[in-house]
Amino acid sequence: MKKCSYTLLAATMMLTVFCACHKEDPPIDIPETGNLVIKFAHYVDGNPLQKDTMIYINEAGNEYEVNEVKYFISDVQLHKSGGTIVNIDDCKWAYYVDNDIASTLTWNICDKIPTGTYDSISFRFGILSSKNISYMFVNPPEVNMQWPEMLGGGYHDMMLNGKWKDSIQQIENFNTHLGIGRVISGNDTSFVDNSFHVSLASSGFTLAKDVTKEMQIIMNIESWYKTPFTYDHNHYGQMIMENQPAMHMISANGFDVFTVGYIH
Repeated sequence: MKKCSYTLLAATMMLTVFCACHKEDPPIDIPETGNLVIKFAHYVDGNPLQKDTMIYINEAGNEYEVNEVKYFISDVQLHKSGGTIVNIDDCKWAYYVDNDIASTLTWNICDKIPTGTYDSISFRFGILSSKNISYMFVNPPEVNMQWPEMLGGGYHDMMLNGKWKDSIQQIENFNTHLGIGRVISGNDTSFVDNSFHVSLASSGFTLAKDVTKEMQIIMNIESWYKTPFTYDHNHYGQMIMENQPAMHMISANGFDVFTVGYIH
């Protein structure tokens, strides 16, 4: 009788273990996601940029043309109502845009974006100085954006190059370059972060599962030179990399440079 009890107990334990091993796991809650593609475009006075053609006049009355447009955007964030923020940084936290390299004008963001309704998108124009570290890019074209070590190192936030007619109608080159600013006061040297935060107006969208949303972001080049400061090439000359007041003016004028062309 005792032997039967042991046998029954063993069988019960084996059945319990068998059932436990075959217990179904709870379903995994996989978040629903979609995709985001950003298209970059460059406009002047409401129309697509025509390069290498002196057909533009800025707020100061300078006749000018644009030859090159190169820059970084970084730390992109998607904002939901209620304060939820989705950071875009899985593959690239800093993205390089070059008007002469067609492939850079389309950013297929590799992050899987949670579905839902987003109120806006924001980013940093250029690279935050604490992240703007020399030699972090080793391949072209990004490596060609290096900023001089003596001026603070790292990389340009922007290279906007062109030509203008000066006060005696001579054609001169201009390099509107933005990067870390150096300020020398007596024996002291300090550095200024000229990158800045951009919060795009009218950039809200709703993203459904497995849907790819495309957004066009336009740089309105004329805005670099007119609001809130009127920028005169005749006053600031050809190069401003060592001129922090001029770079500050360009940085301050950047608040309304970017607009949304479309979202679909």
